Amino acid sequence: MADPNRPGHHAFHELNTSWVPAEDLRRLAAYKVLAAYDSNQAGQFAAATGDHQGMERRELGDPSKLIDTTLGYLLGTEQTIVVPGADQPDHADEKPDPEGGAAADLQERLRAWADKELLPLRIQQCERSAVRCGDGVYALAWEPSKKRVLLRTYDPGFYFPEWDEGEQDSAEYPSRVHFAWELPADPIRGLKARVRRITYELGPIGAATASGRTDDGRGIREVVLGAEGDPVLTVGDTLDAVTGTVSRTYPWAPGKLSSTTCHLTDAEWLLEDLGRAHDVFSLPAGKAAYRVRSDGQVLDRLDLMCDFIPVVHIPNTIPDVGEHWGKSSLATVLQLLDELAATDTDSASASSTTGTPIVALAGARLPIDRSTGQPLPVRVEAGTVWQLSDTGRMDTLDTSAQLAELRQRVGHLLDRLASNSRLTTAGLGTLDVAKVPSGYALQLALGPLDSLVGAMRLARDHKYVLLLRMVQRLHQAGQVWPAGESLPARLVWGAHTPTDRTTVLNDVTAGYEGGVFSLETAVRMLQEAGYPIEDVAEEIERIQKRAFDKAARLADATGDNAAVREYLGLPEADPDVPPVPLITGQPAQPTTPPAGNVNPTGPARR
Repeated sequence: MADPNRPGHHAFHELNTSWVPAEDLRRLAAYKVLAAYDSNQAGQFAAATGDHQGMERRELGDPSKLIDTTLGYLLGTEQTIVVPGADQPDHADEKPDPEGGAAADLQERLRAWADKELLPLRIQQCERSAVRCGDGVYALAWEPSKKRVLLRTYDPGFYFPEWDEGEQDSAEYPSRVHFAWELPADPIRGLKARVRRITYELGPIGAATASGRTDDGRGIREVVLGAEGDPVLTVGDTLDAVTGTVSRTYPWAPGKLSSTTCHLTDAEWLLEDLGRAHDVFSLPAGKAAYRVRSDGQVLDRLDLMCDFIPVVHIPNTIPDVGEHWGKSSLATVLQLLDELAATDTDSASASSTTGTPIVALAGARLPIDRSTGQPLPVRVEAGTVWQLSDTGRMDTLDTSAQLAELRQRVGHLLDRLASNSRLTTAGLGTLDVAKVPSGYALQLALGPLDSLVGAMRLARDHKYVLLLRMVQRLHQAGQVWPAGESLPARLVWGAHTPTDRTTVLNDVTAGYEGGVFSLETAVRMLQEAGYPIEDVAEEIERIQKRAFDKAARLADATGDNAAVREYLGLPEADPDVPPVPLITGQPAQPTTPPAGNVNPTGPARR
C-alpha cells in the first residue's frame, strides 16, 4: 500500500507528479497510509490497491486511540516555558542581579508571546503529527504589522530539506529547506492548478534590495543602486575591500561579525509550466510568481536579517545514525492493528449468525403463495409457528462458541499491543486497578511507559530549546526585544502519570525544614507535581509575606528592621515615625499603687 511505484493499482495517483522528488515518494506515501489508519480508512486504501475484501474491514478506532494516548503521556498535564535563574525573588538588601533580572524579563516575554501565539495548541498540532507520522515541523516568521514572531505548523509531507552535495550526516541542520504543496484549480476565480513553494536558504550577505516589477508586471526584488550606480549596503553592513565579503553584527552576537544570512522566497508555479525535468529542488525561476508580504515586500530572496533558518523539525524518536526522519508510534504495531481489524471483522460476522441463527427445517409444512403455488420464504421471527410432521425436526447453527473465542483473541491482541507499544495495559486503561496489590506494583507496571516517554522527550528537548532561541533572536532582529546574547530557555513537560501529591508534599516539607531544599526548589517540585502554582517567584513572595516566625528569627539574627520589612514585602519605614523602644535588661516589676482609695475611672483622692 505504501509503494507508489507498485505496478497495477495504487492509491496515490496525486504523488506521480513531476515536482515531487523520486526519493521522497515512499515517505509521502507512508504518511498517507498512517493518516488512513488514524481516520479508519485503511480498508478503503486496501480496496484501492486491489484487495476486494478491504471494504468489509471493521476498523473501530484502535490506531487513533493509540496515537491520542501516546500524545497525552508525551505532553503531560501542561507545558511551561522556563528560563534558568528567572525564579529568584528580588531582595532590596542585596545587590541587583543583572543576570537574574534578564532571565526573568526573557521568561515573561516568552510566556506572553506563547499566550498570543497559542503555543499549547500549536504543540498539540505538531506533536500529534509527529506521533502519527514520525515527523512534525515548526516554522517561524516575523510579522511586521503585529511586531511579533508568528508560529506555524506544517504537514511533514510538505517538508523537503536539502543538504549540500557530499554531506555525510543528514542529521545535521540543512542549508536549504523547502515547503511545497499543490493548490487546486479554481474555475470560478479563473485560477489554474499551481504549486506553491516556500524556501529558506542560508547564503552570503549581499547588497540591499527593494521591491520592484518586471515589464510583464511580476513582482521581483531589485538591487538598490547609489547615486554613482554602485550597489548600496544595508545599514550596519560593512564591506571588506580585499575579499569583497559583506559582514554584519547581529544583536545576539555583539562584537562578532557574520557573513551569513537567511533568504526567504515564496512563489507559485503553474503545473502546466512544469515538466519531468523539474522537481521541488529545481523549479524554474523564470516561471515563478512571487508573493508579497503584508508590508509590501516581495518575497524573492528577501534578507531576513538572521543567520539561521527559522524552521525546526521534530522527530518522534531519536533518529538512527545519519538519519533525519523519526519513526511513527504506529510503525512497530501496524501488523497488530491489522490483526485487530481482521478479528473485529470476523467477530462481526460471527455475531450476525449468533443473533440471527441459521435454522434447518425437516418435515415442516411451509406456507404456500396462492397466486404462484410456490412456498413462501421462511424467516425466523418472534411468534413464528411451524407445523412439523412426526419425523420432522428443527436444527439451528450455534456460533456463540466461535464468537466467545474471537472476543478472547481481541483481549490477547490488546495485551500484545500494550506490550509492544510500551504503553502497558495500565497506560492504555485495560488493567483492572483493583487487582493491583500495591502502588509500588503499579509503578513497576508503568516502567516501560516511563522509558518510552523519557526517550520521546529526549528527542525533543533540544529542539524546543532551539525553537525558543529562534523566537528570542527574531524579536531582537525586529528590534522589539533588547539586544544581547541569547539566554537558554526550555520547555518543561508536566507529569505524565498520576503523582502522589501527599508524598511529594511531605518530602518537600521535610526537605525544606531540614535545610536540604531551598524554597525555590521546593516550590518548583510542588509545581511539577501538579499543584496550582502559576509562577514560582510570585509564590515565593506570597510565602515570605506570611512567614512571620522566620521574620522574627531574621530580626533576632540581624537586628536590621529594614531587612525584616523587605523580607515580608513591606514598604520602607517612614523616617519621621520614631521606632518603638525595646526594654532591655531585667523585666519591669509591677508598681505598687499609692495608699488611699483609687478610683479606676478617675483621679486618685485622699
